Amino acid sequence: MQIEIWSDVVCPWCYIGKRRLESALAGFEHADEVEIVWRSFQLDPDAPREATETIATHLGRKYGGGPEAGRQMIDRVTGIAAGEGLAFDYHDAQRASTVDAHRLLHLALAEGGPALQGELKERLLDAYFVDARNPADRAVLSEAAVAVGLREERVAAVLDSDEYADEVAADAAQAAAYGATGVPFFVVDRRYGVSGAQPSELFGELLERAWADSHPLVQVVGGDDAEACGPDGCAT
Repeated sequence: MQIEIWSDVVCPWCYIGKRRLESALAGFEHADEVEIVWRSFQLDPDAPREATETIATHLGRKYGGGPEAGRQMIDRVTGIAAGEGLAFDYHDAQRASTVDAHRLLHLALAEGGPALQGELKERLLDAYFVDARNPADRAVLSEAAVAVGLREERVAAVLDSDEYADEVAADAAQAAAYGATGVPFFVVDRRYGVSGAQPSELFGELLERAWADSHPLVQVVGGDDAEACGPDGCAT
């Protein structure tokens, strides 16, 4: 079973949704046969590469109420995240482009598969929401990528170029084709789509249904008294 997740590394609900899915997987009998692939989605494609304001200031300006209103929005989400075991502290995190983070996630997928990509995704989310580090800062991105096992020179080569930019754009186009206008957006086996950081119970139901649909049980028709061969041989 494959789960594709469209998300951004500066999306708090994406981190919360990740934890809720992981909780569901912890109780799923076939969890070791589930592959998770992270897809790119930029919540704020116009964000600058050079940060000029905090996310609290940006939220207050966008939705009204000023920086204090922005901080209150963050406080609300932080409280919900705590219920999932996440210690958010990102009031002073910077508003900045995430395109390079997404390009490195594609590098991780290409060179180490979904497992390595997942490790990098976790580090990037943690860097932003727990440590309030700049998501566009080259040093922050390089540190996270190298920490999970990517080669420093390969990371530098990607950051010095536009490599994987087409893949990032393709992910965004696919999200639009699915009708996704926000994230997180989960797609299971390219058949079932779920929007938002749903409760773990719903993810659990989705996993069970998707598994049952892809591994249907054979219905036995008729009695068990007809002639047949078994492990002890064939009766004559």
